Amino acid sequence: MDFQNKKLLVVTQHFWPENFRINDIVDGFLADGIAVDVLCGLPNYPKGIWFDGYSAKGPFFEEYHGARIYRCKEVPRTGNSSVRIFLNYVSWPLYAALALHRLPGGYDAVLCYNTSPVLMSWPAILAAKKFKAPLTNYVLDIWPENLYSVLNIGNKFLRWVAQTVSDWHYKKADRLIAMSPGLKAKLLERVGETNTGLCKKQNKQYAVIPQYCEDFYAAPACHEGVKAQYAGRFNLMFAGNFSPAQSLDTALKAMARIRDGWDETSPLPRPHLLLVGDGMSRKELEALTDELSLRDWVRFYGSVKPTEIPALSGAADVLLVPLSDSPDLGLTIPAKLASCMAASKPLLVSINGEGAAAAAESGGALVSPACDDEALAENLLRLAAMTDDERSTMGKASFAYYQSHYRRAELLRQIEEFIF
Repeated sequence: MDFQNKKLLVVTQHFWPENFRINDIVDGFLADGIAVDVLCGLPNYPKGIWFDGYSAKGPFFEEYHGARIYRCKEVPRTGNSSVRIFLNYVSWPLYAALALHRLPGGYDAVLCYNTSPVLMSWPAILAAKKFKAPLTNYVLDIWPENLYSVLNIGNKFLRWVAQTVSDWHYKKADRLIAMSPGLKAKLLERVGETNTGLCKKQNKQYAVIPQYCEDFYAAPACHEGVKAQYAGRFNLMFAGNFSPAQSLDTALKAMARIRDGWDETSPLPRPHLLLVGDGMSRKELEALTDELSLRDWVRFYGSVKPTEIPALSGAADVLLVPLSDSPDLGLTIPAKLASCMAASKPLLVSINGEGAAAAAESGGALVSPACDDEALAENLLRLAAMTDDERSTMGKASFAYYQSHYRRAELLRQIEEFIF
């Protein structure tokens, strides 16, 4: 299909300079000749602090590699408390809806890159109606289930409201993209459908398109400084957002188990956990690290640019892919799985459902149930006991699975053909 004359509106609260995969997707659209406008917020994720050069006063218009960016106000996530996250969730969709008059129009399609919250799709629904363009909702976090993994909401009435509002948003999309067959089945159920393919009643279409991995994750590299600093240890690395959904406390508890049973005369290198990134759970994780007396076993490295992660991965022996045991997360295949596979490293996977099945199928991972710190510790020691050749074979299997399932060019083509 020729996309040279297509014009697309992308609606997403989070966009460059925040680190989200939609930045690279927009780059792909632009490279294929699609004209792109982006309706987004002011960058403050994940710390809730305005990025350099931004404030509540803007700027509200910018350009990004040829795409026009229309920014809207939002209440920042300052402190990442439940109240601030809630205000952030509800403020941006309201401001974005009020900003639709700023958009030039003439769109052939509207794409909502729907991370949390589901309310993010409300201005996209209004935009699709205003500009008479089909709306595709790319569902990355299914609601309200994902909400409950972040905020403890026990009130039955509030849960009913969250369910009703979420279902309404999914029903209003013309097309829905799910990351896995399980998530697609859940979305069909949520919009009142049991069939697959075309929904005759609403003329709605569905597709399963997993999140791809940016090509730079597959570029071989090694951070020699980190490699030298932790030489002699068996280095397990996690890189990404520190949130309750990642269940990084499970990894810390697994390290404590290993530490408690560690024999200094063991021929195995001592395990070491390198946590790269930041997020709303960092304070709690650092407090747990101190509580478990793990400072000599765990290092908080801090945030880096996504393009710097491959070099850090190259210095690690094994890469960690964890998620919580929330039912909705079992329906997804985390993008992190693809980027870790691209690094040609063996994986230590602590997740359930679709992601666990993909990791096991790859042959490049040891998989344990989500939030099971005992099983995670056992798998880490199993990897440490393997020979270099055995771990190399697992890394090659991971890379081969990435090549056949998560290549950028193929999945980007699928997205473009589906939304237009």
